[in-house]
Amino acid sequence: MSHLFSPLTVRTLTLRNRLWVAPMCQYSVMERDGIPVDWHLVHLGQYASGGAGLVVTEATAVSPEGRISPEDTGIWNDAQKDAWVRIVDFLHSQGAAAGIQLAHAGRKASTFAPWGPHTGHGSVPLADGGWQTVGPSAVPFGDYATPEALDADGIEKVVEDFRSAAVRARLAGFDVLEVHAAHGYLLHQFLSPLSNDRTDEYGGSLENRARLLLRVVEAIREVAGDLALFVRFSASDWTEGGWNEDDTATVAGWARDAGADLFDISSGGNVPAANITVGPGYQVPFAAHVKQQAGVPVSAVGLITEPAQADKIVATGDADAVMAGREFLRDPHFAARAAFELGDTLDYLPGQYERAPRS
Repeated sequence: MSHLFSPLTVRTLTLRNRLWVAPMCQYSVMERDGIPVDWHLVHLGQYASGGAGLVVTEATAVSPEGRISPEDTGIWNDAQKDAWVRIVDFLHSQGAAAGIQLAHAGRKASTFAPWGPHTGHGSVPLADGGWQTVGPSAVPFGDYATPEALDADGIEKVVEDFRSAAVRARLAGFDVLEVHAAHGYLLHQFLSPLSNDRTDEYGGSLENRARLLLRVVEAIREVAGDLALFVRFSASDWTEGGWNEDDTATVAGWARDAGADLFDISSGGNVPAANITVGPGYQVPFAAHVKQQAGVPVSAVGLITEPAQADKIVATGDADAVMAGREFLRDPHFAARAAFELGDTLDYLPGQYERAPRS
């Protein structure tokens, strides 16, 4: 058995392998009510039948104002929770674990989807279904609308929204809850000094900038029971003076102590950055750094497209698991193909596909 297809236990959850589907925004809720639809069932379900160990939903908003676009999924009400149940049930029927990424977009909310009937650039005007965005400070992202700085009540609401979303996610049957603290969304905005110029207990020092994230992790752990809790970080803003991999390692250690189990390491997204060096596995060194410095389990992402490449990342200890996005979009059965190429025999592929791995 290859390293990639060995099982991994996180808290009480044993995942059948270490090749996982990363969260990928679909912008496909055309009713704009946050309720996942048939598209999400088929989109996510195909990866489970294709052999992935864990399938994680797109960034799923914990409140209406937390959506990246009006077409995002949500889990702020029971109708949304109930719609997720059938998707979770199908993932489980195929032997995959089901994860949900809990998210609040902050100053990057209320933006146009890149496809569909309502397209455009930047922030959606109020008249077209947009809303006032919020953030740690009244500092916009690029040419997006200027957010309102969250006051004390607003921060309390964010914590409570994540807590309530975690309760609903648990009731829907998810195995993994992932807190989205990456890609320039709200929790990342608080972490980075490039987007957080507060002077209160949520700004200034690293401890203060990490306070909201740690409160969210603690709140979720209180209601999550034995569910696995991940945190997705951007390990670097790719900009001088911004959030970096050392900050990430330090806060990952704090988040572990607050109740998180594994850290999903990506990068970028908080400020427009022109100096990102992109190539195969370009973000893996960030994951390896966090794993080594903080002593925590991590997953790696970033142009991981070849089975041997993914297996090497796990075999060398750079990461405990690999998350892939675009390669799964190109080949929903990437996991089955990877197992065949690595010489592994999987006993959990659907009978309908039993001939697929044969030469």
